[in-house]
Amino acid sequence: MAEIQGEKAFQKQDAVFLNSKKLLAKKSSKGIRYWRNVGLGFKTPREAINSTYVDKKCPFTGNVSIRGRILKGLVISTKMHRTIIIRRDYLHYIKKYNRFEKRHRNIPVHCSPCFRVKEGDIVTVGQCRPLSKTVRFNVLKVTPHEIIGSVKKQFILF
Repeated sequence: MAEIQGEKAFQKQDAVFLNSKKLLAKKSSKGIRYWRNVGLGFKTPREAINSTYVDKKCPFTGNVSIRGRILKGLVISTKMHRTIIIRRDYLHYIKKYNRFEKRHRNIPVHCSPCFRVKEGDIVTVGQCRPLSKTVRFNVLKVTPHEIIGSVKKQFILF
């Protein structure tokens, strides 16, 4: 859980007016905080409701709507700030040999601070508007998963 004023710029949620006489946002235990339900059967994490982080690209507390595809993948890298890399494995059919070959795609995904993600976890992601040059997906749910050995060498179909 990051400190709310850890950045150089003043951190506040766009949907919350700090000098308001009446409240439009929802009140949590730590004061005024904007959060919402993204729909599609995904619950808003308790951390998103009670925490103090500010992330404008978070689907629960920011200005991003989830539409389009819902995918699952294996987390292979968490080295970037609020961005993770997931690996999606699939089988490609070769008609000439009447067999399948293994293929994979790496997808960069925005990960909100309300999730604790480590390599080897299985995440459910939803498509959203482009958040950067390569990021077009947002983490919606994290399933802890135990992987023995290197995460990058695993082939798991979902």
